[in-house]
Amino acid sequence: MLIGGRCSGSVQSPARAVSVATVNSGRPRRVGPAAMAAYSPGVRVGNWSEDAALAEELLEDFRRKRERGELLIQKSRKLQDNLLRKVKLSLSKDGFVHFGDTVMLLSPDNKKSSMENYPGVCGKLALAVDLDEITMFSAESLQAPCGVSAVKTMDPVGRNTFCILSVDGGAMGEPIRFGQKFGLGATGGFSDKMLYLASDHKSFLRFAKKSYLQQVFLTDELSYLTRWHAAFLDPQLRLEYEGFPVPANSNIIITHCHTNRSLAVPRNFWIRSYFGMEYEVVCHTYLNSHKAEEDKNYWVIVTGNPSDEESTMIDRPDPLSGAREVERAVTLLDACYFCRNMSSPNMPTT
Repeated sequence: MLIGGRCSGSVQSPARAVSVATVNSGRPRRVGPAAMAAYSPGVRVGNWSEDAALAEELLEDFRRKRERGELLIQKSRKLQDNLLRKVKLSLSKDGFVHFGDTVMLLSPDNKKSSMENYPGVCGKLALAVDLDEITMFSAESLQAPCGVSAVKTMDPVGRNTFCILSVDGGAMGEPIRFGQKFGLGATGGFSDKMLYLASDHKSFLRFAKKSYLQQVFLTDELSYLTRWHAAFLDPQLRLEYEGFPVPANSNIIITHCHTNRSLAVPRNFWIRSYFGMEYEVVCHTYLNSHKAEEDKNYWVIVTGNPSDEESTMIDRPDPLSGAREVERAVTLLDACYFCRNMSSPNMPTT
């Protein structure tokens, strides 16, 4: 009942769906279950027993998932740790690429300067596994189909290392030869599942999202779509080098066998990923006026550094750069010696 424009202190029955409250005007108003839900389960109002049981059940479910590692934050952290885990690259003792090697696929620097108004990014880019945010927060391992991208990270980790696979019966450890078919597998730092680099003709439903060219993706099925072959860089000598071993840490062309289009990084189409801004990878042959592939199609199969297990061959200094520095220093000393003799008054004249 109301006393002096205020509600009496009598407790309302829990079975009632509404309760009586007052406003500033002193008039009573009815409060429904939505307003009573603002109270904590410790307040015995409304269906307090059911609310307390529901809160206890949610807490037990949370503890159970946390013990099993089934929380979204735990799945995301596990997947991210595996993708960014350090990977040791294979060493090449003879300077060639072999079946079974763990390598990086590197798009070399295009040597473009900022003064040329080049629209694309400059520098080295590595082929890597690209996962969307939904997969990062829901999957526990790599799920097919999966995208690929080009990243600036040059450290060998789970997401940017690939394994050279044999698809035509070649034995593990044998060198790959120009024109020979091979596969590229990625594990993403996991040991239980491998996805294979693949491509297919573009259609109205299947194409690259930014450039609308032929799409490159990862699949869990070995087929004719996952076969690639290496070609020599100079098209005039390509036929002569057919059947020779593929050198490691050198520029080559990687071509898709089914579509006969080369793997490329256009460098002017970037995409957003969980790891930040990355660049699109497509299958398209870029030809210049001389009918030769442009630097967008150049790739380097990078192996490990024998002198340092945590680095790659691209981290080693160029041996020719030291020789050039010595030659430049000797030339400078000769020039200084000649100028000194020319300025000396005792220099004999002819």
